[in-house]
Amino acid sequence: MYRWDSGPALVQTVDFFTPIVDDPYVYGQIAAANAVSDIYAMGGRPLTALAIAAFPKEGLEAGVIKAIFRGGFDKLREAGVALLGGHTVQDTEIKFGYAVTGSIDPTRILANGGAREGDVLFLTKPLGTGIVGTAIKFDRVDPALADEAVHSMRTLNRAAAEALQTLPAGAIHSCTDITGFGLIGHASEMAKASRVTVTIEAGSVPVFTGVLAIAAANRSGGLGSNQEHFADAVHVDPGVDQDREAILYDPQTSGGLLVAASGEAANRVAAAFQAAGVAATRVGTVGVARPGIHIVVRS
Repeated sequence: MYRWDSGPALVQTVDFFTPIVDDPYVYGQIAAANAVSDIYAMGGRPLTALAIAAFPKEGLEAGVIKAIFRGGFDKLREAGVALLGGHTVQDTEIKFGYAVTGSIDPTRILANGGAREGDVLFLTKPLGTGIVGTAIKFDRVDPALADEAVHSMRTLNRAAAEALQTLPAGAIHSCTDITGFGLIGHASEMAKASRVTVTIEAGSVPVFTGVLAIAAANRSGGLGSNQEHFADAVHVDPGVDQDREAILYDPQTSGGLLVAASGEAANRVAAAFQAAGVAATRVGTVGVARPGIHIVVRS
């Protein structure tokens, strides 16, 4: 974030990744939705974007490249973002995404620090895109489950972010989007930055229909890395199902927002999400810091 002498501040982010679906148009859409998500998570409004792309010199049809760019462009237009240009390089592996610039009220910046004891945690999208993406690569996912996950990844966090902007200052203490570190990873960062301990009610966390049944056979490398990195500061109650615990570490693409709302404002926050058509779920609470423990997972 870069603050000017007066007026709105500047906020910038960048994100790009390799294909996670077979359809090039959908891949472009997901890449764009994912790239603008950080702006929404900070309470900002994305304004402009520059494309970042890498394509192999041979073996890829021009129509595929065109479809990727078209998908991204259409999603940016949906977000009200102007595409100003970009840069491409040759690479053996396809990569695509955007550098995004937005504006933000410097008096209402949302960060992953700031959560307070007594806050209620809301999550605005289900979990499981990493597991589903792995299953798609090996052709072992039910089409209905794949469609549900892809629809979620293509959905902007715009409505959720705009719902938060309708609330009075102080109703929201902290916010982050759930991406590569998974729910536990990003919640751990929130807890550490806020000097609190976060309790996650595993049974309340929304997941895609059918993802629990395929979780054990489709753990991505990122899931294992997240668990290895964050688990030492996580206490898991004995009654928590292992597959459900694994999903909490699952790296997400274009995941939802994790919002720490004031306990007093929680019902008003829930109503704002509902009015905006956002299926936000209460997934936990914020408590006093416990030495060495960032996250408590309950059944």
